[in-house]
Amino acid sequence: MFDSDKWIEIWNTVKQNKLRTFLTSFSVFWGIFMLIILLGSGNGLQNGVKQEFASDATNALWISGGSTTLPYKGMLPGRDIELKTSDLQNIQREILPNDDIGIRQDIWEQNTISYQDKYVSFDIKCVNPTYGEVERIEIMEGRFINDFDMLDFRKVVCIGYLVRDNLFKDSSKAIGAMIQVNGIPFKVVGIFDDAGGDRDVRRVYIPHSTAAKVFGFGDEIGRVPVLTTANVEQSKDMEQRIRNRLAQVHLFDPNDPRAIFVWNNVENYAQFTSLFSMIRSFIWFIGVMTIIAGIVGVSNIMIIVVKERTKEIGIRKALGATPFSIISLILMESIVITSIAGYMGLVAGTFLLEFISANLPALEFFVKPEVSIGVAVQATLVLVVAGALAGLWPSMRAARIQPIEALRDE
Repeated sequence: MFDSDKWIEIWNTVKQNKLRTFLTSFSVFWGIFMLIILLGSGNGLQNGVKQEFASDATNALWISGGSTTLPYKGMLPGRDIELKTSDLQNIQREILPNDDIGIRQDIWEQNTISYQDKYVSFDIKCVNPTYGEVERIEIMEGRFINDFDMLDFRKVVCIGYLVRDNLFKDSSKAIGAMIQVNGIPFKVVGIFDDAGGDRDVRRVYIPHSTAAKVFGFGDEIGRVPVLTTANVEQSKDMEQRIRNRLAQVHLFDPNDPRAIFVWNNVENYAQFTSLFSMIRSFIWFIGVMTIIAGIVGVSNIMIIVVKERTKEIGIRKALGATPFSIISLILMESIVITSIAGYMGLVAGTFLLEFISANLPALEFFVKPEVSIGVAVQATLVLVVAGALAGLWPSMRAARIQPIEALRDE
């Protein structure tokens, strides 16, 4: 099927019909090119969304207090609902046995963090040990806040690496150093990195129990993240049960949408995953339809080729050529045209995505538009199959040509 004589014939046919071959090939080239660009752009959007989720656990429910908007049992709307340490037990009753609860209390005032003659202003987060898992922080040196820090009200702090770089000329001296956090001495026990970006590594974490005493916010706990093993349906049920439990304790209507806020990352991440799965399927549909349009063009051209070479095919058959040899010749020509044009489209699309990825300014929801090796392999297989399909009908038509009728053809 792949002898040299057939390759020479295919080459001669292409040379004799350069414009026709170019126009036919371009439709296939454009179909694959657009498929790669669309898939890469879709991946860029998906990477951007994943980066937004990277800074927080995707299996977390975030609970925070709000303000009532509905009257309840004689009480007027407009009451502030603040979560307290006592609410942790109420929330614990409504979650799964293996789920963990975090705490985060933000100190929003102008914060001053200093070491010797260096003064900076960064966010202070008062947390418990579980919060490190919620935030998905990566410890670079030392450790995060632990249970003993909470129990013993230790004045310890875990700082982001950008905080370290701003405070210490010699970064190796950061661990164990005493820094001032709003005028209170704290010992640095850890340096961390965070996939969320610069914003998240411009933070310092201190034990919530210590901060409650030192900075005087008592038993307020701010926001409560729950790390859960629940699926989407279970998390939605858990969300409602937590809302009902807190409504009983704080005396507000369970249907009040703003009394407390529950951000369900489990559900949100599942929605985004489903959305991008639909987008990817739609992109493949558009791309494949574009390729099919190119295949139809190639198939039409191959029909014309068969028509032009009717007499030649008749002579071949009269001299003993088998139907298989005729079919293989037409199929090879079709596969060669679609494969070369498609491969050029694949390479052009990939290079364009690489160029865009290398020169794209920082965007929040569009990161690294690219295609994987798996997609490239799939596209290559699509090319081979497309070429075969484009030449199948013309080759079968050629194989049915009768020598006597072909020799009489004008």
